[in-house]
Amino acid sequence: MKLSVIILNYNVRHFLELCLDSVSAAIGGLDAEIIVVDNNSTDDSCKMVTEKFPKVKLISNTDNLGFAKGNNQGAQAATGEYICILNPDTVVAEDSFLTLLEFADGLDDLGALGCQLIDGSGRFLGESKRNIPGLKVAALKLMGQDRGYYARHLKPGEIGQVDILVGAYMLMKRHVFEAVGGFDERYFMYGEDIDLSYTLLKQGYKNYYHGQTVALHFKGESTRKDKVYRDRFYEAMLIFYKKHFNSGGLLMSIVKAGLNVASVFRRPPKAKPVQHSSYVYLGEKPPHGLKALWGDKLEIVSDIKTVKPGTTLVLNPEEMTFKDVITIMQVGGKLPVIRFKIMLKTSAFIIGSHDPNTKGEVIEIS
Repeated sequence: MKLSVIILNYNVRHFLELCLDSVSAAIGGLDAEIIVVDNNSTDDSCKMVTEKFPKVKLISNTDNLGFAKGNNQGAQAATGEYICILNPDTVVAEDSFLTLLEFADGLDDLGALGCQLIDGSGRFLGESKRNIPGLKVAALKLMGQDRGYYARHLKPGEIGQVDILVGAYMLMKRHVFEAVGGFDERYFMYGEDIDLSYTLLKQGYKNYYHGQTVALHFKGESTRKDKVYRDRFYEAMLIFYKKHFNSGGLLMSIVKAGLNVASVFRRPPKAKPVQHSSYVYLGEKPPHGLKALWGDKLEIVSDIKTVKPGTTLVLNPEEMTFKDVITIMQVGGKLPVIRFKIMLKTSAFIIGSHDPNTKGEVIEIS
């Protein structure tokens, strides 16, 4: 088998369904499998997977094992030459895996391979490619300054080597993942991707960024933006520095003090309110549910360039490809405020996440 796609899920049933729709389309021409590891979700994620995606390997945990342990569990069940760690709140294009696998097959020194990620508003996510977060760089980042944190030697659409990739979409050879021990299970959430990327570099592998392959990462769907999130993030950074920089007790005390200070003064960005004046369906035949939901406010267009600011734009993967959806969102991200919503193939829900710092919205239309 060529590829095993591993998706760790926790309480994001609707985003997971959209993700699985796109992944199923993307593995159509490949010898591949999909493995969903559910970390004891309290919604009906597992029921949905069983009923709608019976070919998916489902691992249902009775506890929340965290990101590292859950993905390692999926990797242990994988049989593919390559594994792809993928977040449940992502959408991939039909040619995504094929393009990356063709690139990866030509590399003998491959550690991990990532791609360009955009958020739910169509804007580029800088964490797609990052530098090693040394103490100074990390301190600045924690204080709200990203100087030196992102890998700006490559433009978003370029291809080349980078130090750190994001765990939302990370492809690697399974034997390499196993050789370096997989994700360090001392991390519960946050920091695992930084740790694995840096471990690969230290073991002599090289990490690559493929900016010509684009995926959507809603971001924030499996993330808490409260004190629990903050505490876990800072704990992860302490584990990282102690492990990789062989920091002594005095230095670690200084680092810990700095992180605590940053946690006090760092303020999470606030969501920007968006005023909506119209609702637009991009396509030909909007489902009846949309008309019932928005009535005369619903407009039908065939060109995104005609969409006005302050519009909610609904995209339907049944009328276009997932690659079209992603491309349209990239174009829309450069236009005045547009809020995107994507339909599930069931046509019973539309979902979207305009702000990467807040939870997305699920709207029932049936």
